[in-house]
Amino acid sequence: MAHTADRVLYRLLNFWVLHSLAFVIRLFLVGYGVYQDKTMVVKYTDIDYHVFTDASRFVTQGESPYNRSTYRYTPLLAWMLVPNIYMTPHFGKLLFVTCDVLSGVLLYRILSLQGLSSDAACCFSAVWLLNPLPIGVSTRGNAEALLSLLVLSTLLFLELKRLCMAAFLYGLSVHMKIYPVTYALPIALYISSRGKLEGQGRSVFRIFRGLFSKDVVLFAAVAGAAFFVFTSAFYYMYGWDFLHETYLYHLTRRDIRHNFSPYFYMMYLRVESEWSLVLGLVSFLPQLILLVLTSLAFHADLPFCCFLNTAIFVSFNKVCTSQYFLWYLCLLPLVLPSLRLSIKQGVGLLLLWFAGQGLWLMPAYYLEFEGRNTFVLIWLAGLLFLFINSIVMVQIISHYKPETVQQWKKIE
Repeated sequence: MAHTADRVLYRLLNFWVLHSLAFVIRLFLVGYGVYQDKTMVVKYTDIDYHVFTDASRFVTQGESPYNRSTYRYTPLLAWMLVPNIYMTPHFGKLLFVTCDVLSGVLLYRILSLQGLSSDAACCFSAVWLLNPLPIGVSTRGNAEALLSLLVLSTLLFLELKRLCMAAFLYGLSVHMKIYPVTYALPIALYISSRGKLEGQGRSVFRIFRGLFSKDVVLFAAVAGAAFFVFTSAFYYMYGWDFLHETYLYHLTRRDIRHNFSPYFYMMYLRVESEWSLVLGLVSFLPQLILLVLTSLAFHADLPFCCFLNTAIFVSFNKVCTSQYFLWYLCLLPLVLPSLRLSIKQGVGLLLLWFAGQGLWLMPAYYLEFEGRNTFVLIWLAGLLFLFINSIVMVQIISHYKPETVQQWKKIE
């Protein structure tokens, strides 16, 4: 009995040390950001954070958050950050870093439910908690941590078979940002097959017939209602500006600024063309085809399927920036336990991924800071980065073996 109590205490200590360390690191960087913003020319705080705060200020004055140009988010975010105006301008950053660490707690919980030992769950959740990219993004004031929390909460409640709560959180996540809509088909297929691996062997007819099962209809109804309530309320308050800036803008968006997207140069050259809108909409077609195929193939393993769908959506999107990588990196810890990659292979893929970004950043730097015409080089680097992302995804799929997770199971 004493030995069991010591083991439980040790596991709790590991859990609290990891998450406390992750939180302290983030708090330190928030504080450092305040210092850098006051003393240096190059600011630490992301420009988006100032956009959020300005939108919140308009809200406190009884005006529309969309009076702030470039605010293209749900008004809910502006309302959530009202304490930025009344309490402290750093409230939003503290909220985001808290959501960041809570995402680590959810990862730990999901991994534990999948049968991993406490030590293994801590190890894999540390891939998120101690990752410099999410740490930097949240402490600079970007709101992506809110979406990570909502997406992981949805997966957790699906794992717990609490459909109504999962559906509500899913509807809210789609309201907050549109990309989780890519999970709709795999979630529906997962629920209809009850998450059993043998569900992958069903015929196409049975798969689509399952989309009209009672549980799927219930999930769709609750998620749809949550999305409709939030969307209707804000449409009533802010009208067409809300619909256009939050949703429609992203569908017709033609961003000519340099980014990782393989479509960036085409958008840049065709910005004044009458076909630019059509080209922007057609660019969704490769995403759609790949998302349907991966959903049909991997829906029985929902976290893995959502990871693939997000990576595909980001890699083939007509706009792709570094913060978008967080959308699938928050799901990576749920995939890693089933990967049969050697350390050498894993490090090689990681270095290849970073090398692709580095090759893009060089011409981007010369364009941004030196004023040189490096558009073609940026486009070629974007194509190379897409190719590298495709290689990484193929390698992950080919080395993904769910039975491998057995080595991380709890030892009683």
